[in-house]
Amino acid sequence: MDIDAWVWWLIGAVGLGIPLVMTAMPEFGMFAVGAVAAAVVAALGGGIVAQVLVFVVVSVALIAVVRPIAARHRNDRPQLATGIDALKGRQAVVLERVDSSGGRIKLAGEVWSARALDEGQSFDPGQQVDVVDIDGATAVVM
Repeated sequence: MDIDAWVWWLIGAVGLGIPLVMTAMPEFGMFAVGAVAAAVVAALGGGIVAQVLVFVVVSVALIAVVRPIAARHRNDRPQLATGIDALKGRQAVVLERVDSSGGRIKLAGEVWSARALDEGQSFDPGQQVDVVDIDGATAVVM
């Protein structure tokens, strides 16, 4: 039994799809698409040189175009702020007068020691303040 070339290319595409699923390396998927393109050329009657050429061109083109785009999107994801970084920029309520020497605020449901960012500033109980930094266990507010 003689199997057509396009069937071999589809078997190759499936074979390249297996490591794609197992390793999550998108390059295997791009090679699989190249194999499908070569299968189309084979089904249309193209010779082996044309099939291999289409496989190489499509695979390399996909890697050259898709990889940089994927890398850019992977690096552009917003980072999730956690810990003290998540507290910066939040608002708090003054519990005890806050000035440059100290005070207390309620921040994210917890009582924090705080100090004013500017030496001449002070905040009275009940006022809303913005947390600009965390210095050790002290919130710096303005």
